[in-house]
Amino acid sequence: MITLVTGGARSGKSSFAEKLCMSISQEAVYVATAQAFDDEMKERIALHKLQRDEANYRWRTVEEPFQLVKLLSAWRENSLGEEDSAPTILVDCLTLWLSNILLSVEGKTDMFEQVKAEILQLVDEVQLYPGQLIMVTNEVGNGIVPEYPLGRIYRDLAGIMNQAISRNCAQVFLVTAGIPIELKSREYKL
Repeated sequence: MITLVTGGARSGKSSFAEKLCMSISQEAVYVATAQAFDDEMKERIALHKLQRDEANYRWRTVEEPFQLVKLLSAWRENSLGEEDSAPTILVDCLTLWLSNILLSVEGKTDMFEQVKAEILQLVDEVQLYPGQLIMVTNEVGNGIVPEYPLGRIYRDLAGIMNQAISRNCAQVFLVTAGIPIELKSREYKL
């Protein structure tokens, strides 16, 4: 089953996603997409690792800031499409992955289209994954309009990504103030 967990910064979405993962599987792969560019981010990453270690759960952490599509594809191929042999995966988070991809092509004339193509490849791979896949993302469009063009492009691409991924999920949770609400079952269809 494919699940998306979204919310704002410090909403509790990662904690909820971890608990959800622990409730459906005895062990999981934690795909971390963050990059430690400064001391503050290094401390955040270390704290997250420590919290996972203290959770009394079998996490296998894989740090992958760019090649998320290839990683999911490899696990899918190794499982031979069998749900029982595909690892449970928690990806935290898609919007950090997106920023990594966007910054890797920043300044190119077709950067929007390049990143959008990466998003569509991810959507395709997510659709094919046979096991439990939980992905965390941020709702970045609820705030002010970013002042700079790159920020506006990022916001637009994050919205495109979140919509495309959520269309293919069995469950979509919005977490606000630490309270998760499942949205997909409440979706109003026209």
